[in-house]
Amino acid sequence: MHIEVVKSKIHRVKITGSDLNYIGSITIDEDLMDASNIIEGEKVYIVNINNGERFSTYAIKGKRKSGDIILNGPAARKVVKGDIIIIIAYATMDFEEAKAFKPSFVFPNENNNSLA
Repeated sequence: MHIEVVKSKIHRVKITGSDLNYIGSITIDEDLMDASNIIEGEKVYIVNINNGERFSTYAIKGKRKSGDIILNGPAARKVVKGDIIIIIAYATMDFEEAKAFKPSFVFPNENNNSLA
């Protein structure tokens, strides 16, 4: 049996921008991607603390140490600059493997999205 479990989570980061005319995705500072074990192109779920929106998109690398969290394309309508979001990635794995699996959780400074 396989189950879906939380693989990665970036907890409470601030939206720094949005680009409605981009083709889609969420731009995430590469340092945050590395720390949370999220890779470029990976499907992620977004939970907006400010308005309750929940949606999925895919991750793209932002400039390292920039603090960038930018929603692109139609998802840009679901956030405004300054909103606080949670970014979650899930993985499907064998039930026994899942029992021992340890997800990567990151708790950045939500004022500037830094890890320090």
